[in-house]
Amino acid sequence: MELITNSRMQKTIKYLRASVFVGLIFVALFLTALVGLLTYAKVQGAPPLAVPQSTLIYGADGSIIGESNTGQKRYWVNLEDIDPTLIDATIAIEDRNFHSHNGFDFKRIAGAAIADIKAMSMVQGASTITQQYARNLYLTHEKTWKRKLNEALYTLRLEMNYSKKEILEGYLNTIYYGHGAYGVEAASQFYFGKSAKDLSTGEAAMLAGIPKAPSYYSPLKSVEKSSQRQQIILKTMHEVGFLKDEEVQQALKQPITIVGEHAHNRVEIAPYFQDVVRNMLQTQLGLDERTIELGGLKVYTTLQPKHQEVAEKVVAEQIPDVSEIQVGFVAMNPKNGYVTALVGGRNYEESPFNRAVQAVRQPGSTIKPLLYYSALEQGFTPSTAMRSEPTTFTFDEGREKYAPHNYNSKYANDEITLAQAIAVSDNIFAVKTHLFLGQETLVEATKDKFGLTTDVRNYPSSALGTSGARVIDMVNAYSIFANGGQKVKPVFIRKVETAAGDVIYENELEKEQVLDPNVSYVMTHMLTGTFDPKLNDYSTVTGITIRDEATRQYAAKSGTTNTDNWMIGYSPQLTAGIWTGYDQGKEISLVEDKYYAKNIWVHFMEEALKGQPIKTFKPTDGVIGVNVNPHNGKLATKDCPVQRFTYFVKGTEPTEYCAEHIDNPIEDITPVPKEEKKDDQPWYKKITNWFT
Repeated sequence: MELITNSRMQKTIKYLRASVFVGLIFVALFLTALVGLLTYAKVQGAPPLAVPQSTLIYGADGSIIGESNTGQKRYWVNLEDIDPTLIDATIAIEDRNFHSHNGFDFKRIAGAAIADIKAMSMVQGASTITQQYARNLYLTHEKTWKRKLNEALYTLRLEMNYSKKEILEGYLNTIYYGHGAYGVEAASQFYFGKSAKDLSTGEAAMLAGIPKAPSYYSPLKSVEKSSQRQQIILKTMHEVGFLKDEEVQQALKQPITIVGEHAHNRVEIAPYFQDVVRNMLQTQLGLDERTIELGGLKVYTTLQPKHQEVAEKVVAEQIPDVSEIQVGFVAMNPKNGYVTALVGGRNYEESPFNRAVQAVRQPGSTIKPLLYYSALEQGFTPSTAMRSEPTTFTFDEGREKYAPHNYNSKYANDEITLAQAIAVSDNIFAVKTHLFLGQETLVEATKDKFGLTTDVRNYPSSALGTSGARVIDMVNAYSIFANGGQKVKPVFIRKVETAAGDVIYENELEKEQVLDPNVSYVMTHMLTGTFDPKLNDYSTVTGITIRDEATRQYAAKSGTTNTDNWMIGYSPQLTAGIWTGYDQGKEISLVEDKYYAKNIWVHFMEEALKGQPIKTFKPTDGVIGVNVNPHNGKLATKDCPVQRFTYFVKGTEPTEYCAEHIDNPIEDITPVPKEEKKDDQPWYKKITNWFT
């Protein structure tokens, strides 16, 4: 046996000391680096968890009508809204030690490192769920040491600042499942046509296997490979203890139907309405475009998909495909201002210009109810009479003349009442009223009371709707009548939530009493005369062509110019208005083209209200109804061949009986006492004489 010499012993001790010293240095360096790394991670704090998500737009019935389209489908769901089996399957196959490690599985890392060294390249991964989440949020998927170092830093920051529940929820909502689906909800909808909370065990296992290689394990790419991967996951879940053997066997027998379509792949519902919503998010809520498109917002709107479907269908049915006539249509609930349907044109892809809210067109006679409301406020009644005859109005000391015409140049050449004038749309009566009240009356009323956002010019012709207006404004103005004189603004958005569920906007109903409710009701009742043939005179009432289509009570007014056709009206539950015409203001020449607006309006109202209670307009306490002879506005007698029950503000109802149809009026009518007779004429006679 050879003895170890002192010299050799000293060298051995020297080497051992050196090794220990070097080892201690490396340990110190490692600990220093580790402390520095942890300190850096702590100082950096919690990394943001925001990821691009699709913004969803909801209809009033809760259905999704729109989605921001960025090429990536992302719908964030809470962990509680994900099937537990899918969560277990993901943990079993991706990171079975997820709940016990601090972001790194060192045993797996060591095994992967050995494999990488043997292959002299990075061939095997050992990433935990936290590491994958860090990579999905902040990094690329390139296999470099620099990326690995950054991944480690982000992993530390996630583990130090977020709970395991938050990390797992974030991972499941960001992992890529192929075919543009990011997160379990988008993937579940795409592959199986159902929410992630409704998956079967077999579906959950199949879905959990896709992220490893979506282009390889997607069931749309290969059902065989996807099924093999599913079996591996179910077996692993059994090994880990997540499933019993009989549960695995049942899962393997479960039928699986692959859909392969995104839930909202192509949104075709109300594109013009959605444009308004997006514009309001930006201009009224102050949200930037990136937040709107990628912020994962949930925007709850007022749109009624049924109303929208009816509106689009009726427009398509009533206007031939070959016609170049365009349309602007709005329907709204008069009680709260909720816009329930909007059509801004006949083809959004060909022309996204929104004629319902952007176009400014001459409203024609639909402006008259706004004028006549002011007249009622200043003493007019439905029985107020003036002559309908060709009239030339002279202004500016004889230098300016204006000679309006009735439709087809038809005139009564006699007195007609206000109720008749609005029913047959007499232009002479309207201009006389406009000038008597003072032209500024209509100018101020349209802006201050009815909320028009366009200016009505101080012209005699403004009484006939020659100043431009928007469809949305005119519909809102009529809704004030329907709402008993209370004005509410048009509402498109009810509520907006962030991806986290925080409410950042919620509409609050604001009502302003801008009209007298009694006068408003009288105006409403006069507008029902549009469909009542009892008010026929030298011309028929303007709603006679669609009267047979109406099965409930409506108040409405049509409007016609050379280039524009309108119809606006309401029931107690719904207001709707439509404009039809050519974009370039070309004259509407064909007779049938002039009826599109009326036909679309009545068919929409009938179908949209189908199934709802048939309601009539309820009189206010301050009005009184009496039977009158509609041709002279006087109280009707039993001998009057035509009688119409007409409402007046209390105290303004007629007191004189009609004597036109009584054989012996001297015996049957009590004369007015002498002391009550007036030497001068009634005020409305003075108006007539002033114009003639």
